[in-house]
Amino acid sequence: MNIVLFGPPGSGKGTQAKMLAEKYRIPHISTGDILRDNLKRKTKLGLEAKSYMDKGELVPDDVLIGITKDRLSQSDCASGFLLDGYPRTLPQADALSKILNAMGKKLDVVLNIDVPDDELIKRLAGRRMCVCGASYQIVFNPPKQERICDLCGNTLYHRDDDKEEAIMNRLDVYKHQTQPLINYYTKEGMMLLTVNGAAGISEVFDEICRLLDNLKIGDS
Repeated sequence: MNIVLFGPPGSGKGTQAKMLAEKYRIPHISTGDILRDNLKRKTKLGLEAKSYMDKGELVPDDVLIGITKDRLSQSDCASGFLLDGYPRTLPQADALSKILNAMGKKLDVVLNIDVPDDELIKRLAGRRMCVCGASYQIVFNPPKQERICDLCGNTLYHRDDDKEEAIMNRLDVYKHQTQPLINYYTKEGMMLLTVNGAAGISEVFDEICRLLDNLKIGDS
């Protein structure tokens, strides 16, 4: 089962991706997580990406294409994968198609999580992160102790790209560069499933699983 997962910043697609990867036993490939790991380790790639990520802009295509090609070639992707955060532009979608064709693979389904802008802004402004990778939301999913991670005890931080100016820019970038991919995959005849991401985490997850199971993709 090969899946691409779409959703604007704050839609919860990262959370859903992890849950889906566990249920269907396929690797969750997040280019954002890969980039942030490089940023944390202060690699050349991480430093290159930081200036773009802090402003809510997209990292250049050539960087992400290289990361994705390398990841998809690894052995754990042989039985399927879930791409989260890639492709985000039409050139990236074309590159992904070429990568998969060269590997003798194809996408099975495109999942699209749809959430209104006002809900996205509220979610992102209240998001807090930990260096261990845990994520919280001060209203909907707060830590047990204010500003302290439940898992490791480190102090939570507010990502630069979750601040108001960057949020607005991220949503604008998404609308102009990523949403056209919906039309791209529709024209390609790809199976496209859209779910309402404004519902609770478990409700969204159950709906996605229902749609996938009805298509029998999980049995492939």
